[in-house]
Amino acid sequence: MTREGFVAKAVQKMVDGAEKLNLKHSAVGNPAVYPTDDFPWAREVEAEWRLIRAELDKILVRKGELPAFHEISSEVRSISSDQNWKTFFLCGYGITSETAIAQCPETWRILQKIPGMKSAMFSIFEPGKHLPPHRGPYNGVLRFHLGLVVPDQPDKIGIRVDKEVCHWKEGEALIFDDAYEHEAWNHSDSVRVVLFVDFEKPLNFPANLTNKAVLNLAMFTPFIREGYKAHKAWEKIFYGAGQKHR
Repeated sequence: MTREGFVAKAVQKMVDGAEKLNLKHSAVGNPAVYPTDDFPWAREVEAEWRLIRAELDKILVRKGELPAFHEISSEVRSISSDQNWKTFFLCGYGITSETAIAQCPETWRILQKIPGMKSAMFSIFEPGKHLPPHRGPYNGVLRFHLGLVVPDQPDKIGIRVDKEVCHWKEGEALIFDDAYEHEAWNHSDSVRVVLFVDFEKPLNFPANLTNKAVLNLAMFTPFIREGYKAHKAWEKIFYGAGQKHR
């Protein structure tokens, strides 16, 4: 076995052990979808959603120039390789986009209300987009969606988490565990956008300590480092072009 293979196997063993601890020591249970009121801060974020939407609207003026998710995160290619899932990245696992934050200061201020926030971005589904069933790589985080642009067509737009089908609404939060199998779709003829956040799952001792250790290691993985380089390259083009138009 190569040194890289040995390290990868050791890391995976640590992650598997942490996942078992996380299930055993969860401070909020282990449902697929959580009641919003289990997280009081979620209502505070909802209350200011229009400020986030106002900053999003300015970004969507250049929607066609935003990167597809798989262009930034190569790991996403297993579930999406077209141009119909776009993203505007703010932060992820110790890495932040200062230029994006400068464009969205109110969004960034509001995001600070989320304890243990690990990543944040705008997630944009073009008409017809359907993400196939998949699961997240690790159960030590939960996912928060805030509906920002959601056509009122619940029969055509939704997300299934395990056995529960949910529908986004503008100004409303959806909190779920992406370690469960889930799929999402926008079969309408309009764009759907949510604020997409991963945050640390509330855990009791000793899982809270091992979880932090695992999440702190994430920024050193090739997945995160490659994504950072890809995003910096895209930013240079996007903001450079933006300067030329001023």
